[in-house]
Amino acid sequence: MNIEGREKLVEVIKLARGSMSQRAFGKLLGVSATAVQLWEKGVNVPDTENLAKIAAISGYKLEEILGYLEGKPVSEASELSLILRQIKYMPLGQVAMIVQAAAERIAAAAESSGDKAKAS
Repeated sequence: MNIEGREKLVEVIKLARGSMSQRAFGKLLGVSATAVQLWEKGVNVPDTENLAKIAAISGYKLEEILGYLEGKPVSEASELSLILRQIKYMPLGQVAMIVQAAAERIAAAAESSGDKAKAS
């Protein structure tokens, strides 16, 4: 595995873990906190079963992660794609805050464009 692939795997693991502790994430996957720590340091690589779970949690496809491990070029996801992947696994309370902020932004934009139309 090349360095870029290992770094991408570490990034995906950390994305999947999110704000969970290494212990909680390990428990979710059925491994120890030490195993998670070694994965995040790039020392060890999860087995295929855990890679599949990590892929599902982080919004990646297992084939993408396996491609990284095989040294295939790592394509950078768009900023929007990363945000959507993170939202997918956030607690609902945090998602609600994002939705509220988006609704306020849309309402302000609509109001602003309405004001401009009236002025013309």
